[in-house]
Amino acid sequence: MGIKKRRIVIKVGTSTLTNELGKSNLRTMDRLALAVADLQNMGNEVILVSSGAIAVGANKMKLPGRPTQMRLKQAAAAVGQCENMFLYDKFFGDYGKTVAQILLNAEDIMEEGKKENLSNTFEALLENDIIPIVNENDSVSYTEIESEDKLFGDNDMLSAVVAVLCRADLLIILSDIDGFYDKDPRFYKDAQLISRVEEINDQVYRLAGGAGSRRGTGGMRTKLQAAEMATSQGINVIVTNGSSLSGLYDIVAGKKVGTLFTAKK
Repeated sequence: MGIKKRRIVIKVGTSTLTNELGKSNLRTMDRLALAVADLQNMGNEVILVSSGAIAVGANKMKLPGRPTQMRLKQAAAAVGQCENMFLYDKFFGDYGKTVAQILLNAEDIMEEGKKENLSNTFEALLENDIIPIVNENDSVSYTEIESEDKLFGDNDMLSAVVAVLCRADLLIILSDIDGFYDKDPRFYKDAQLISRVEEINDQVYRLAGGAGSRRGTGGMRTKLQAAEMATSQGINVIVTNGSSLSGLYDIVAGKKVGTLFTAKK
């Protein structure tokens, strides 16, 4: 079978974009830009949902760790978003690609007028072979940073919302583990990867652990919530490891990678 051309949303998290020191992982960002550029060259339309602004900003501001005060979180987000887009523009430019920045608040999705305008913006960018890079607008939105019940949840839910809004064929969530396991592989050596999930129910949620890596705020539960939203709207979702970006080529070629959450018909 040949490679199927489709509209793909790829979510990349803080743990993939930064190293253990909290600095930008330049090699990973370069490989990500190369892979996404290749996918577009194959005829696919690609939207990148990117986290990492607060972590990168905090490091550039030389803060001792992830800030806890709201004003410092928003300041770090503003600095980090600038740094991330500078690097994305550079790396994608090296492969002949143009990128665009879209920063979202919950209100942009919930208000019908804003939602329609946003959808039109995505369509215009994709029609012109531009790769949208999306993030939560943390520098002005405090609800997503502080809320216990976030709408976007470290951009996992944001990626699902974008996938639904743009009528994507596939959502790929890049994580710091290989996929969804029957138990946490960080603590259990006998954990088994579940390659396919047909239904996301209470039993599946019970298998999910708590928070993710210390540099990010998302965990497997938020990825399940994102997968549940996207699959309910007919979008297949794959959760896989962001450290091996060659897996993106395997996914578009139809090979088994990570965990596939199958779309509802």
